[in-house]
Amino acid sequence: MKYSVEVRGNYAMVSLKDKIYISDASLLRDDLLKILSQGVTDLRMDLSRLTYIDCSGIGTLVTINKLTEGRVVLIGAQGLPLDLFKRTRLDRVFKIE
Repeated sequence: MKYSVEVRGNYAMVSLKDKIYISDASLLRDDLLKILSQGVTDLRMDLSRLTYIDCSGIGTLVTINKLTEGRVVLIGAQGLPLDLFKRTRLDRVFKIE
């Protein structure tokens, strides 16, 4: 998994690429928690180049969404990741654009 983070005040854009497996999810969670501790309250997650996400990756996003009180917006989800969000009904939990 590759990702980049751009922080502007209390807002951050996180772009996820390739695949997220269990080993990637813990690193991503740690980095996102670090960002939140710096005062970021709104996260936009660009999933347009994400091709796969496992349950640990989904769990990381759910945890971060809870910590931000639902201020995580998923952008550009498609293919398998989008299908997974719909099958698990997480498309009702996250704002998906």
